[in-house]
Amino acid sequence: MNLTSVKTLALASGLSLAALQPTPLFACAACYGASDSPLAQGMNWGIFTLLGVVVSVLALVFTFFVHVGRNSAKLRAGEQTQPPTDKLP
Repeated sequence: MNLTSVKTLALASGLSLAALQPTPLFACAACYGASDSPLAQGMNWGIFTLLGVVVSVLALVFTFFVHVGRNSAKLRAGEQTQPPTDKLP
């Protein structure tokens, strides 16, 4: 090994050891307080709201693909997906 690769290995080892050095972790202001505080309740409502948005978007995507699947099955069977609009009022 030449001197450049030894220096690179030493630097990489030193950075790895520095990255793995344990440090104390402190909770944020929202998590540190009492669990029945208004801040914690607001955070819970925010979590539930975001969860509701994600679930409804996933449900709409699922519904769309079910709709597309049913229509393609009808087309393969020779049926029309919408009633004919030949009749004028």
